Amino acid sequence: MSSNRERNDPKARKGQNFDKKSGFQGKSRDKGPQRPVVQDGGRPAKAQSFQKPKVSEDGWVWGLHAVEAALKNLSRKGPIRLYLTAERQKTLFAGALKRGDVHQRLTEMAEFSSFLPQGAVHQGIALNAPPLDGEDIDSLMEIALSRSTPVIIMLDQVTDPQNIGAIFRTCAAFGAAGLIMQDRHSPVMQGVLAKTAAGAMDMVPFARVTNLSRALEALSENGFVTLGMAGEAEHSLQAVLDQQVWRGAGSPRGLVIVMGSEGEGIRRLVAEHCDFLVKIPMPGGFESLNVSHATSIALYESLGREIKPVD
Repeated sequence: MSSNRERNDPKARKGQNFDKKSGFQGKSRDKGPQRPVVQDGGRPAKAQSFQKPKVSEDGWVWGLHAVEAALKNLSRKGPIRLYLTAERQKTLFAGALKRGDVHQRLTEMAEFSSFLPQGAVHQGIALNAPPLDGEDIDSLMEIALSRSTPVIIMLDQVTDPQNIGAIFRTCAAFGAAGLIMQDRHSPVMQGVLAKTAAGAMDMVPFARVTNLSRALEALSENGFVTLGMAGEAEHSLQAVLDQQVWRGAGSPRGLVIVMGSEGEGIRRLVAEHCDFLVKIPMPGGFESLNVSHATSIALYESLGREIKPVD
């Protein structure tokens, strides 16, 4: 079986220079913000030349839950440059700074705005590191099939970082086995996406593939039943799950639920590669749900709902 490996935006992987005089603890050489050095006699010494990190999302993860999850994720590659306030350092979980590739720098609250995007709710902690690579499709299937009732969410051209972050969070809450996205139509795993995911980005396995249709073929060959969410579908998600005896005796090996972009839904070729097209009934007559909310309902139906014994 062929596999598709994630190709992250090279700009998002671009590292920044380190400098031994940056004030970091450890072997970091980041030329970050510095305080003036005072010579004997009280006169300020000549300022050291340094380059501040650029204000961008490149490689940045901020917010307590997101950063703590990133530090706990041993598969995350370094070096990791950790900026945090003295107060936040006191409350960080035990063992957070034991990784050999973590280089920390105590930072004043006012300094964060000089390198994080405007409005970033950082809670006095942020890190900069290479973005997550994710898994290839074969590895993700292997991870999923190690679970008793594996459900994988696939996103078709869902591009909004906040929506994807919220979907990661929902996947973690309901115990989804993984998330699949198309390589060229999804954002890099950092910034607003990471903050919205609140740590789930480092907990839920994911893969970025070149072709969703081929990924669906590979999943079907390995025993997954594939369901495409479509408002025009004839049958409801719950009805098809019941028909497939999902989570019961004779249940399929696994389930894939394909969520389309808001407005356009899933594309024709992707829909043609699904075993079933299903819908979420909306008796209120307002047939429009945010994709992250629709994903929550789909995962509740497939993993959260209590299974009643068959008489």
